[in-house]
Amino acid sequence: MLRNYLLIATKVLMRRKFFTFISLFGISFTLVVLMVATAMLDNIFGSHAPEIKTDRTLGVYFMRMHNDEGFNMNGPPGYKFLNTYVRTLPGAEKISIHSVMQGVDIYKNGEALPLYLKYTDGEFWNIMEFEFIEGRPLTSDDEKNANAVAVINQATSRQLFGEGSALGKSIDVGGRNYQVVGVVNNVSILRFTCFSDVWVPISTQPSSIYKDKFMDNFMASILAKSPDDLPLIKSDFAAMLTKVELPDKNLNKLQVNADTFFETISRQLLSGSDQDNRSGMMITIIICIMILFMILPTINLVNINISRIIERSSEIGVRKAFGASSNILVGQFIVENLLLTLVGGIVGFMLSYFVLQYINQQALIRYADLQLNVRIFGYGLLTIVFFGLLSGVYPAWKMSKLNPVDALKGGSK
Repeated sequence: MLRNYLLIATKVLMRRKFFTFISLFGISFTLVVLMVATAMLDNIFGSHAPEIKTDRTLGVYFMRMHNDEGFNMNGPPGYKFLNTYVRTLPGAEKISIHSVMQGVDIYKNGEALPLYLKYTDGEFWNIMEFEFIEGRPLTSDDEKNANAVAVINQATSRQLFGEGSALGKSIDVGGRNYQVVGVVNNVSILRFTCFSDVWVPISTQPSSIYKDKFMDNFMASILAKSPDDLPLIKSDFAAMLTKVELPDKNLNKLQVNADTFFETISRQLLSGSDQDNRSGMMITIIICIMILFMILPTINLVNINISRIIERSSEIGVRKAFGASSNILVGQFIVENLLLTLVGGIVGFMLSYFVLQYINQQALIRYADLQLNVRIFGYGLLTIVFFGLLSGVYPAWKMSKLNPVDALKGGSK
């Protein structure tokens, strides 16, 4: 029976090619927009190299000090706070302190190349899984001894040294020479935690004043032994905060969390307090936005489907007169609609692939590697099924209510 449904659906869709084209365009365009947006969200929050341990990694990205009178200071934490209180946090497998990336000029033949620089400790390279093209990562000894060594990405290596090896060569970073000890694959700028063009030891900063700053330009990554340990680490982190001595006596409250990056973004966008976890609300908002974006093409498809029903009323009347039940007719129409959305989905997937490749090739997002991976493909399939059912249920129900006599006369009541 399913084979017959599919044959009938194909004939029906080819009968009115313009309506079919409009339907396919709406489905494909909607899916392309949703897939590109999903690919970007996946590139920001999903598990991708070098952040492949996101299921058991927390970060300390943001802090806020304030008082009851409304005065407050907010921004990334400082090295002193992270080194004094976070690095000694019990229960974690590894803890790393590293800076937020910052703009820097690297000189080649007297010409300044604007790139990004990130200061890290040795544990950073044990938590992250960078893909090395050549050389080695920075180590704890490099930081301890303030070794002037650097890891650079592939794009920087080619800019400075062409296609040859960069190992052992010197680069001028902010007036100081560093020896290149490793080259890694490019990391997308969307990966806030680990993105940079150049990575060097924290201890090679021009001044040691960073060690005394409670709030500055640093963050921490906390790796748990297993995902099950994350709640305990969060609990230990909250207990640790009660022992923190604030550097300014005029500020008596501290808000800082050990969160996943998604939880941090959700908390900041939705103004969550230190006890609030807004990630569930953020997911709900994203899903609602996606559904709202689908409503207009769904309404158009519903109207087109109703027009098809009116057009086929005589056919429906004949089938009902010969004993076809409403369930059979509804099932047939839903299969027809799912076939249409499936074809539109295939076209949408193909267009999405080319759009993402265009974004990657044109470097519209620095080092972005947006792909239609298994997760995104799964989301797309769910979208297609949802779209097909949402736009097909009401017309199918309307079809089932057609009176056989009226239908045979060409009516639609």
